[in-house]
Parts: sequence; C-alpha cells; structure tokens
Amino acid sequence: MSSPEPPTDTPGPNIPTWPTQPIYSNLGEVRTHLLPSKACRPQTSGSSCTDLQPQPPPLPKKTLARAQSLPTCRVSSSSPTPTGQPWRPLLGSHSVDESQACDGARPAFPPAEPPCCSLDTERGLSFQDLHHPEAIHALLEVQQLEGLRTMHTQLRARFLGGHPGPCHPHHGFRLLDRSPCMESGGALYYRIVRVDEEVWHVLAAKVTKMGAKKPHPWGLDLQASLPPHFNLQGMCGLLPEGVLPEAPWSGPVALAAEVPERTVAQWLMEAGAQRPADFAWAVALLLLQLSRALEHLEALDAALVELRPENLLLVAPRGCTASGPPRLLVADFGRVHPRPPGSLGAHAVQLGFLLRELLGPVPLATPLATGLERLAAQLARARPSATLIRGALQALLWGPGAELRGCRTALGPWLRLRRALLILHIAQRAATGEAPGLEDWLCCEYLVEATEASMSHALELLWD
Repeated sequence: MSSPEPPTDTPGPNIPTWPTQPIYSNLGEVRTHLLPSKACRPQTSGSSCTDLQPQPPPLPKKTLARAQSLPTCRVSSSSPTPTGQPWRPLLGSHSVDESQACDGARPAFPPAEPPCCSLDTERGLSFQDLHHPEAIHALLEVQQLEGLRTMHTQLRARFLGGHPGPCHPHHGFRLLDRSPCMESGGALYYRIVRVDEEVWHVLAAKVTKMGAKKPHPWGLDLQASLPPHFNLQGMCGLLPEGVLPEAPWSGPVALAAEVPERTVAQWLMEAGAQRPADFAWAVALLLLQLSRALEHLEALDAALVELRPENLLLVAPRGCTASGPPRLLVADFGRVHPRPPGSLGAHAVQLGFLLRELLGPVPLATPLATGLERLAAQLARARPSATLIRGALQALLWGPGAELRGCRTALGPWLRLRRALLILHIAQRAATGEAPGLEDWLCCEYLVEATEASMSHALELLWD
C-alpha cells in the first residue's frame, strides 16, 4: 500500500496550474505547430496569458522521419480501403526527413526505378522487367536449372561420400568373417576391416574363384586407375599375403571399396513377387545405372565383352533406406578389353539380350514394359551407343512420351515444366522430413543434362 501524498497548497482561482512535466502535443504532419499550453487557456473572463507565470521551456527541435511508400503503379481496386482511397501495391519504403515531407516542390510520383530492387537486380531482373512476363519466365528457368544442378551435386557428394581411398603400409586389417558374404559369377567376397588410427572402413576382399577364367590384365589395370564412379566397382589396392594368417585364401587379394550384398541374378529370383509395374520400373532403373557405367567405359575406349547378371553387383546406396532401389556396380573388369575403333554400339546387342532376360520371368503388360521390349528390339537393329541407350531409358522412366515424337518445338516447354515439377516434388517430400533418394538423383541428373536434341534422338530410337 503506498504512502499518502504530502499536502500541497491550493492555488488561487485566477492562477492556472499544470503538471510537474509540461505536456506537448504533436500533429504529425505539421510538426512545427504545437498546441498551446494548458496554462494559456482562459480560465475566467478576467484571466489573461500575460498575467501567468513563466511559460514552460520550448519544445526541442527534432528531426523526425516517416515512411513514404512508393506505389509500383496506379492499379485500381474494386474494394476501396477504409478511407475510400483505391488500393495500390507497395513496392517498398524509405525514410524522409521533415524538410522533405513539407517540401511542396517534390514530385508527386516515385522515381522510375526505386533502390529497393537491388535483390532482383542481382538476380538479373530489373524494375522494368517486372512488366514483361517473358523476362520473368526466363529468370525462373535459369534459377530452376541452377537449383537442380546444385541439388545433383549435393546428392552425388552424399552417395559417393566416405570413399575409403587407397591402402597404405601403416593400415591394419582384420577379418570379420571366415565365410564369404557374397558370391558372384567369378569371385568370392569377404568382409575386411581396415584400421587407420581411429578411422575404420569395412572393405571387401575379392578372391577369384577356382576354375574362373583368367582375367584380362588390361581391364584390371584400368579398374585400378579409375576415379570413384557410382556404377563402377572401386578398388583400394591389394591385401599382401600373410597380413591375415587366418584368411581362408592364399596369396594377395584385391580390396574393393564397397561390400556387395547380392548379384542381379539373385535379385531377379526374388523380384518375381513384385507387382508388374513395380518390377518393370526396377528393371529400368537397373539398366539405366548399367548404361551409365558402360557409357563411361566407352568414353575410355573400353568395352565389357560379357554382360552376365551374376557378375553385376548390387549394394545399398549410402544415406538411403534399404527399401529404395539398389546401386548397381560393374565389377567384372577381367572381361574388359580395349574397344575396337569405330564400334560405337559395342554394348548394344548384349544389353538387348540382358533386357530380355530380365523381363522374361514375369509376364508384363504395362506401358513401361512395352517400351522396354521395344527398346530391346531396337538395340539389336540400330546398335546405338551407351549414351543414346541411357537417354532412351530416361525417356521411358520420366518422359517425354511417344506423343511428342516429331514435335521438337514442344520438347523445350516440356523440359522446363518437368524441371519445375521435380523441384516441387522434392520440396513437398522434404517438408515431411523425407530426404531425396537414388531415384530422385537419377531423375535430377537427367533433367540437368537433357536438351531438346538429346530427347528427340531418344524418341526416335524408341518409336521410329
């Protein structure tokens, strides 16, 4: 409870009073005119301002600022504002001092290009471009393509990250299992731990089977010299003889960077229970990855002379769920030879045979399966390069469809629309906490690299 206030003297009837601190009022727009003090208001008929006590100190001179909104244009609205004025979109605001606010000589309209457009200018869009839809569309197309390129690079770094690198003499090794973790057509794989101080990597010792064909040394040398590739088996060097006395093999063995889980032949035996549409989609994704690997080999003037499902390895991609599509690895480099000059379609016939072998176990009646069957027939007839085969598989998976065959002018708008839809699709999934997977990365790679010409060539291979 507060203490009572001390008594004060009661002023006379003709003596005006004011609080301890003088009260000022501000009219905002006309800041130089102040309300008269309460002391100057007449109290009685005989009172006068000249009879009063001294006036309060004058109001300090201040420089005030207010926001001045700059309309983009004079756009009328069917629903007026509460003050009855038509609504105008505001582009931005800046501060003006008091002298500017009261200066009647200032123009009534804002400048043609306000300084608040700096962000758009940095993106290549000027103020005048806002009135031209073509300029806005061009900017959006550039930003979408750059966004997809960034996304593709980041996903590639995630899937290929953590590569163990080559072995060094100071590394230690430990055998995890005496039984092979996986058996391919020509090799047995054992899990090995490589220790480098506090860093451990799980590698795979690749032991050639007894009775297997003698590998071609040219292909093995090529494999040892390759930089990391998503669909080519990477090697980390040789494990010297005697390092693991308990090992169930003799002699030095190669160390693979990835531990395989199964072969395509083993996957094919398990995949028959899938729905036809899902099975055809999974086959197309595997062949797409295989064509990526063969395209890289063809660029190095190399060719894989035998494409066998038991020598194509599958492994879960890093950072992806086990339920997603697997990563395919070409591992049989002992069957890789120099490519004969002029043989651009060195892998086309073998890919056609492999495609029919993969589609054979399950009767399919889906549009994608029909397209794959047609592609298999075209591979034997046209013998295209692995690059063109990859483009045809991408078109079967993500479009464009046969209805755009021969309509090259429509391929550009289709590609721009497809890029925008992919960005929206990934953004919607990211909002729920779902990270992009292998299929998203492969689709992103397609839309980043695709051109009207490449899509036209793919449609011609598929449907002509």
